[in-house]
Amino acid sequence: MFGPSACDHVRVKVRLHNPRRDLDIEGPITIINLLARLDLNREAVLVVRDGELVPGDESLSDDDAIEIRPVISGGAQ
Repeated sequence: MFGPSACDHVRVKVRLHNPRRDLDIEGPITIINLLARLDLNREAVLVVRDGELVPGDESLSDDDAIEIRPVISGGAQ
C-alpha cells in the first residue's frame, strides 16, 4: 500500500500525517501501544484502516496498513 520496505519481513505499515511520513512497526501491537510508542495522544488523532476508524484496543498484525491523522475541529462562532 505504501511502497516496498527495506526490511526482509512484513511489518505494520503506518502512515502519519502532519508531518507526513511512513513507518514500519513490528507487530502485533495494539493501537494504544503503538500510539504510546510514537508519543501520540489517543484523543488528538484518528487511526484509520481500510477507510474505517480503528478502536484503541484493536490489535494490529504484520499485514495491516493504517493511517494516523490529526483530529481537526472547528465550527462557526
